[in-house]
Amino acid sequence: MILTYVLLVVGFVLLIKGADFFVEASSSIAKTLRVPSIIIGLTIVAFGTSMPELAVSTTASLAGNNEIAVGNVIGSNIFNLLVVLGACGAIRPFAVQLRWDYAASVGVAAALFFMIVGDHFVSRTEAIILLVLFAVFVAMTVRDALTNRIEEEEEYKSITPLRCAIYIVGGLTAIVCGGDLVVECAKEIALALGMSQTLVGLTVVALGTSLPELVTSVVASRKGENGLALGNVIGSNIFNILMVLGASAAVKPVPVNGLAVVDAACLIVFSLITWLLCRSKLRISRMEGLIMLGMYTVYLIYICIR
Repeated sequence: MILTYVLLVVGFVLLIKGADFFVEASSSIAKTLRVPSIIIGLTIVAFGTSMPELAVSTTASLAGNNEIAVGNVIGSNIFNLLVVLGACGAIRPFAVQLRWDYAASVGVAAALFFMIVGDHFVSRTEAIILLVLFAVFVAMTVRDALTNRIEEEEEYKSITPLRCAIYIVGGLTAIVCGGDLVVECAKEIALALGMSQTLVGLTVVALGTSLPELVTSVVASRKGENGLALGNVIGSNIFNILMVLGASAAVKPVPVNGLAVVDAACLIVFSLITWLLCRSKLRISRMEGLIMLGMYTVYLIYICIR
C-alpha cells in the first residue's frame, strides 16, 4: 500500500512538471509569434495547465472509471473558482475585468448540467457538441485577442526551437504517464479506504490536477499579471468541460450518477456567486478571497460526509 502512495506522488509530480514544461514552451512560441498576453492566459496557459485533467479524465474513461472522469472535471472547476481565485485575492487583492469569457464559463457549466440532469449520461453526440463549442470558443478568443492586439513588443527570454520541441514532447509524455499513475493509484486507495470513485475524483484527483492552475495564477497575481491569473481560471474551466469531458465522452460515453448532478448544480451556484463578488467592485479583495476559500472548505466537508 505504501508503494501505491509513492506512485501517486510520482504521478502528481509528472503531471505538474510536465504541465510546467509544456506551458513554458508554448508561451515562448506564442511570444515569438507576437501573440498578445491575454490570449496566452485564456488559451496557451489555461489549456496547458488543464492538460493533467485531460490526461486523467481520458485515461479514466478508457479504463471504465467514468465517475472519476466526471468528478475530476467538476471538482477541478470548483477548485479553480474558489481556491485558485480565492487564494490570489487573499494573498494580493486584484482588479478584474469581466468580459464575455466569464459568461461563457457559466454558460458551459449550465450546458453540462442540462445534459446530465435528465438521463444522467453524456453521449457521443453530446460530446461532439461540446467539442464543437470548444472550437468556437477558441476561434472567438483568437479573433478577439487579435482585434485588440498590442503592437509594442515586450522583452522576454526566448527558448530555442529545439528546446521548445523537447519541452512539448517531454511535457506531454510526462502528463500522460502521470495521469495513468494517478488514476490507477486513486482507484486502489478508494477501494482500500471504502471511498467512492466520485469522492476520489472530487477531492484527491481534482485537487492534484488543479495544482498547475493554482501555482500559475498565484505567481501571476503576485507579479501583478491580474489578467493572466483570471484568464487562466476562466480558460481552464471552459477547457475542462468542453474539451476534457467532450474528449472523454467521445472516447467512451460517460454515465453520470445523481451526486455528480448535484455537484454540477453547485458549480453553477459558485460561478454566479464568484461573478457577483467580482461584479461588486470589479476586484477581488482579501476578505472576498477568504470568503471564497471558506466556501470551498464547507463544500469539501459536505462531499466528504454525504
